[in-house]
Amino acid sequence: MELRKLSAATAILASGALVLSACTPGDDTGGDNGDTNGDNGAANGDADPGDAEGQEFTVEPEDGGKADLGDDFETAEDEISVSLGPQPFNSYNGLTPSNYNVYNSTIVDRLFDGFSYVGTDLEIYTNEEFGSYEVISEDPFTVEYTINDEVEWSDGTPVTVADYVLDWGTSRYIGEGMFDGISPNFGTYVPDGPQAESYDSKTFTVEYPDGAYADWELMVQYAHPSHIVAQETGIEQEELVDAILEGDEDMIEDIAETWNTLWETDPGTLPDEDLIPSSGPYILSDWQDGEYVTLEANENYWGTPPGVSTLVFQFVDNAAHVQALQNGDLNAIVPTETVDTRTELENLVEQGQHAMHVGDKATWEHLDIQYGEGSPFAETPELAEAFALCVPRDQILENLIHPVNPDAELQNAREVLSFQPNYDEIVAETYDGQYDTADVEAAAEIIEEHGAEGTEILIGHNGQERRHDTVELIQASCGEAGFEIEDGGDVDIDIAAGEWDVALFAWAGSGQIASGLNIYGWDRENDEPRPQNWTNYNNDDVSDAFETIATSDDEDEIQEQIIALEQAMWEDLHGIPLYVHPGITAWDSSIANVRPTPAQSQLVWNVEQWQRVAE
Repeated sequence: MELRKLSAATAILASGALVLSACTPGDDTGGDNGDTNGDNGAANGDADPGDAEGQEFTVEPEDGGKADLGDDFETAEDEISVSLGPQPFNSYNGLTPSNYNVYNSTIVDRLFDGFSYVGTDLEIYTNEEFGSYEVISEDPFTVEYTINDEVEWSDGTPVTVADYVLDWGTSRYIGEGMFDGISPNFGTYVPDGPQAESYDSKTFTVEYPDGAYADWELMVQYAHPSHIVAQETGIEQEELVDAILEGDEDMIEDIAETWNTLWETDPGTLPDEDLIPSSGPYILSDWQDGEYVTLEANENYWGTPPGVSTLVFQFVDNAAHVQALQNGDLNAIVPTETVDTRTELENLVEQGQHAMHVGDKATWEHLDIQYGEGSPFAETPELAEAFALCVPRDQILENLIHPVNPDAELQNAREVLSFQPNYDEIVAETYDGQYDTADVEAAAEIIEEHGAEGTEILIGHNGQERRHDTVELIQASCGEAGFEIEDGGDVDIDIAAGEWDVALFAWAGSGQIASGLNIYGWDRENDEPRPQNWTNYNNDDVSDAFETIATSDDEDEIQEQIIALEQAMWEDLHGIPLYVHPGITAWDSSIANVRPTPAQSQLVWNVEQWQRVAE
């Protein structure tokens, strides 16, 4: 599974993906710990991780950001089909915990434009077509945002500060009876919310009274249509803004109820088109549950026109990707990274009609241990040590990852990836290698000591082939130690709801600094876990460290705090890191401007620039 880290993280649940700050549960996004990509791409050194053999461009990019396609770029009447895997689309509202994952985000990100984005080099770029922002005060740290005059929703309503007040409200007022948001960071670090001369202003300021938030450039991104939420709540847009900024709890409860439920429909059923306007290059057109989502070009888009009139996101099993690409049923794929897949794609590329890219992703696989009620680890925490000792981490790496990336190494940290320059220094201070290789005898002794022979442990995941293989290796080793390991990959399990004893998934990020706060931190004001803290983990030292990181611009202090929190999480056995995901992408080389990225935004991060070139 992949989840996604934002200032919330993204989880990669399905085929592998989640977001960090909030992370996204994700699939496989990462960087490179060595130049192992040959001619097909790189994620380290001076090489652009978006480069790949066989690429075509209508305009050569100047850096890791989106290329300037020029004033004469026009939408072609054409259709491009892409598949990131079988994981389904959930909702137009991708900013609730149940919908916030890499796969949903790759679709809804086409519907919403914002102030910035992350390029192939993991640098932050300003989206100048949408607007601009600048720091206007260092004390208190204050940022002024300006939305360009022509920026509007596809229904003709201007995008204004009102939309960002709603966005702030979904972060400020999280909890039972309030917004089902993914991260409290915007509301916490900007306690007064966006400030403007009027509710419909195109210019507003955001003030951080305690100093700059470490990921402030990613804090204010895109927003949902506040005029639709106000309309469906039965109030005026100005009333919505006033209620949220003034803390009118009764009215906020009504607004939150609308935002939480308005866009939630039965799978395969889109909300009424009037309720799902777009501020981006595409609009939602069709949704066939389990099959595909179709996007059509936004005819009222104010920016550079999208490259093609129709985009189709197909939910195709990863094992069928290569054949579908070869047949022309798919034009771009993100398959599961196996040695067979790599070989098949290399053979396909040799025929001269396709391109591929191999490189690490900013996504890391891990096992999270559930200490909540009902878990065997809640009743006997010592069993977590036994489980960690019997997991064959080195064998998982050797059998499942080395065939794709021979230089891959065990991931031994959570807040820094193995390809980053300070990784070795941090790991040297935080981890001694005791869980590199399975120690079945030591695990069995702990199990026997607590009379826990035969204890059942459910490992939940999204059913991806490599995760089944991972569980199979764990079953063999931990079964010998005395556990009964159940593979939950074929069971309907809600990972975000904590319906597991151990969760196997990945967090995907884009180089955020403070993303882990939402995953490992505790909301001390409300005495509850933060929205993506699915294990109910509560360690004051860890929360302190993340809160310090969040408002620090001192690299030495940040590293010192990372060392402290990594030490604590290894001592607590919050979870067990496994490896950074290798990444393979491939596409029809007649499609120009395709540029892979290690970020959680995946291959389609610039899909609005893709266009088929004349043969």
